[in-house]
Amino acid sequence: MFKKALPLILAALITLPGLWLGLSGTHLAPPPAALLSGLAILGASFLLLWACDVAQMDIPQTLALAVVALIAVLPEYAVDMYFTWQAGKNPGSDYAHYAIANMTGANRLLIGVAWTSIAAIHWFKTRRRVFLNQDQRTEVLFLGMATAYAFFIPIKGTLAWYDGLVFFSIYAWYLRLASQRPCEECELEGPAELIGALPRNRRRWATLGLFLFAAGVILANAELFSENLVASGKVFGINEFLLVQWLAPIASEAPEFIVAIMFVLRGQAAIAMGSLLSSKLNQWTLLVGMIPAVYGAASGSFETPLPLGPYQLHELFLTAAQSLLAVALLASLSLGPGAAILLFFMFTGQLVSPYVLDALNLDLPWGNGTDGAHQLFSAGYVALFACVVWMKRRDVWDLRRGTAVEQRII
Repeated sequence: MFKKALPLILAALITLPGLWLGLSGTHLAPPPAALLSGLAILGASFLLLWACDVAQMDIPQTLALAVVALIAVLPEYAVDMYFTWQAGKNPGSDYAHYAIANMTGANRLLIGVAWTSIAAIHWFKTRRRVFLNQDQRTEVLFLGMATAYAFFIPIKGTLAWYDGLVFFSIYAWYLRLASQRPCEECELEGPAELIGALPRNRRRWATLGLFLFAAGVILANAELFSENLVASGKVFGINEFLLVQWLAPIASEAPEFIVAIMFVLRGQAAIAMGSLLSSKLNQWTLLVGMIPAVYGAASGSFETPLPLGPYQLHELFLTAAQSLLAVALLASLSLGPGAAILLFFMFTGQLVSPYVLDALNLDLPWGNGTDGAHQLFSAGYVALFACVVWMKRRDVWDLRRGTAVEQRII
């Protein structure tokens, strides 16, 4: 029992310094303040994840799908929505750039690191590909739909309120189909199993308490973490855009990633990959869709969309291009080592290529630095997508069946 309770205790303890910092108004130097608040968000993310697992025992499935999906990504939403809100309140500031950086980084990390790690671990453990369940074709299809629409944002150069409506509609349609799936008995592990074994009333109160405490910690630390992360970049001379894009999502994505790894180590690769696929769909629809809504509310008008420069538009295009290739590779409802290596190679390539080009003093015809390298990799993703679609054209065509609810045989 203590073994199952220990992770719960540790997760709660690491939230306390950040919570005290956020509520007391104590001022620390940016690096330690960012560290403490980031750890608080990390601990709260674990608490939310366990609470979400237990909640599915007591909430009707349709409601659980909607509520749990939103709550599970609250840490990522809190940071990104803070940057977006500040962008609306401070026109002309860098906050709009930070909002796009955080969103694109979180989405690219899921595919480039999380998906590929699950496929790699499963391959080394079993020498087999990761296979999804047939009804998870729905997630792949709707991720493809959201990705297809996402290309319109960099093409037209704006992320407006009506784009948010489209993304919300895509997720609502998916949620409607997913809610019609047959109910399955949820399997709880670790702290979630410990809480789930409590009598009904105590279990519900414990779950509610975890939700409220974790949400309070995240909301109390969102501003603290976001601002001090940017300030830490200036202290150490690190590009704050890169810190916001890659370091900030790690605190919110890590718990789900760790749980997915635990599932695949137990031989449940389909569950691990399915959870990360659902997370990607959630972030590529709801998270992106909320940005223009929050910006409009903060600025007091929905007529002027979130300002995006060429660099941010290229980042959005790169993120959409990566998602497009991932959908094509997953069209067969499996992910093997070759596909995982390709996704990881492209992800790491777009990270290190700007520094390689700079070290070699090479010039690209369309631009140098990170922006030029990212445009090159965007073209590479699209070209690879075309090749994969041709090789898997039957599987891609079969994705249309994702709008039908299939009865899973258990």
